[in-house]
Amino acid sequence: MKLLVTENYETLSQITADIVLMRWAENRRVNLALTAGSSPKRAYEILAERLNQVFFDQSLAHFYNFDEITLKDQEYGLTMQALTEELFNPLGIVEENIEVLDAGNYQDYDRQIAEDGGLDLVLMGIGGDGHFCGNMPEFTSFDYGVYRVPIKPGDELYKLIDESSPHTPGEEMVTFGAQTVLAAKKLVLIANGEKKAEIIKQALEGPITEDVPASILRLHPNLTVILDQEAASKLK
Repeated sequence: MKLLVTENYETLSQITADIVLMRWAENRRVNLALTAGSSPKRAYEILAERLNQVFFDQSLAHFYNFDEITLKDQEYGLTMQALTEELFNPLGIVEENIEVLDAGNYQDYDRQIAEDGGLDLVLMGIGGDGHFCGNMPEFTSFDYGVYRVPIKPGDELYKLIDESSPHTPGEEMVTFGAQTVLAAKKLVLIANGEKKAEIIKQALEGPITEDVPASILRLHPNLTVILDQEAASKLK
């Protein structure tokens, strides 16, 4: 594991954008699974700025959403809506290069990734409960590839989605499991802010346990963790 502690969120974002660009610049098909959310927001802004300044062959980059939460009466789920707004539209990614994961194809998705040459980079955040992708402590297993989790009104997952989206949650979530993520060539985990300091300590210095799902990422031979000083403040 390579640990990078940056002075601030801006530097974290610059390094994250550079890592994505270095993969993109390899002059071959590159398969990327990049997270949505607040942590990578600035990195994607930097990425869009740099892609406007330097030529990159857009056709070489293919994007895989590593989880999806269905929403009632919506064509796309929560993750695809966020990625479209935060990443795909600003970068001008064409539809043909977006390999959608959803409730209809999740059972074949591991096979599709393998046939496409495997994932070159997975960029993830970490939840306050230690989850990565959609691997929540209450239902994850380190033995899973891509899998489905039912969503029921009143359960914790339903409440979480209902609070974070203007749309009504659907009936299921699909997500990369640990086995799918660990099969990727390179993993990057990013976190910023003091609110992530305690779970980062547990994930990086505590036991590897399904109670803190992100702890399994330490077993990957090519994992880079990028933190600002606040997120790293409780590490030894």
